[in-house]
Amino acid sequence: MKNIQILVEVSARHVHLSQNDLEMLFGSGYKLKKKKDLTQPSNFAAEEIVNIKINSQVLESIRIVGPVRENTQIEISKTDSVKLGANPPIRLSGDIEGSSAVAIVGPKGEVNLEKGLIVAQRHIHCATNEAKKLKLKNGAEVSVKIDSERPVTFHNVKVRVRDDYKLCLHLDTDEGNAAGINKIGGGLIV
Repeated sequence: MKNIQILVEVSARHVHLSQNDLEMLFGSGYKLKKKKDLTQPSNFAAEEIVNIKINSQVLESIRIVGPVRENTQIEISKTDSVKLGANPPIRLSGDIEGSSAVAIVGPKGEVNLEKGLIVAQRHIHCATNEAKKLKLKNGAEVSVKIDSERPVTFHNVKVRVRDDYKLCLHLDTDEGNAAGINKIGGGLIV
């Protein structure tokens, strides 16, 4: 498991919507329109954007990532949370129990969530066959060294293994900026 080269992507703030919430925001029977495929094979950036707000603080033009999910969630950076005046927990995608309340505003309506706002925890996506070959286990924590103009080593990086994943480290925008990575870079699992 040492010295494995890995693609590093900065995952900007985004929203995952349930079908019900999608329809509340965009209208009955609405379907997301694909703007472009993302690195993870089942995900795509949708053409649609929304605003999120807490009290009077608003983050505008947040991209929706499809396909729709069972539960709605919003993934932001710590810097975004400061602007919103919120303190959401750092969590892996999908882990929204006890997370922060937030409102999502779309062109046809608004959804007020009691939970769903998180700061995205850094993590590695890894396909099941790659995980076996690289001796990576689902839920394990590893360190990833970024050799850039701003070298840094990220510790406690969770490994997420699933058949349809592609090997890639996801950082939020704060972590990407700290490591000198704009959108895409490279790293080494050490």
